[in-house]
Amino acid sequence: MASDQKPEVVWHPHSVPRQQREQLKGHRGCLVWFTGLSGSGKSTLANAVDTRLNGLGVHTYVLDGDNIRQGLCATPEILGRSHASEHADRFGLTFDPMDREENIRRVGAAAQLLVDAGILTLSAFVSPYRKDRQLVREWIEAQGATGDFIEVYVDAPLAVCEQRDPKELYKKARAGEISNFTGISAPYEAPADPEIHVHTDKESPDQLADYIVRQLVERGVVPAA
Repeated sequence: MASDQKPEVVWHPHSVPRQQREQLKGHRGCLVWFTGLSGSGKSTLANAVDTRLNGLGVHTYVLDGDNIRQGLCATPEILGRSHASEHADRFGLTFDPMDREENIRRVGAAAQLLVDAGILTLSAFVSPYRKDRQLVREWIEAQGATGDFIEVYVDAPLAVCEQRDPKELYKKARAGEISNFTGISAPYEAPADPEIHVHTDKESPDQLADYIVRQLVERGVVPAA
């Protein structure tokens, strides 16, 4: 007679603890979460910060929205290139609200592993819903400590983002070619109390990257140069 008992899934602690990995690297593991409208400058800013931290000898990695959508959170179209359509439809993620939620959940899970490895992780995602960002914060801090999640609100007026529009996404959304597009046909819930708030229409990426690095030093995430 077959048993209905399901395998128990438990967390297995590592032989090498996070603190030891951080001591080896000389800095804390941390998740710096860049959020903002498409075209606000999230990826540009995250990579500028990454470059500066790398120059300081900090172990970093950037999780970028477009890159993640190529693999871990592939769309059904991309997944369908290597898997059957049934598989692609079931596990591929679209841009509707529920799939956006799952996208951020997967990203948060991947980020938690990187932070646990002592890596300063920079994520650049629109991540339009406060509850999804809050869940990632709670997960990261539950696995580590308060302060392991730093939210950076990359703020730019919608008109500025539309003017930049490097991939012409706003143009397509306005024409009805893209549905559920944040800022046009889907909402963006701005952070209520981010740790860092920057305005990319008022200062250059270099100025803002320097400011964010100073904030990370002041918060004890990375040592001073």
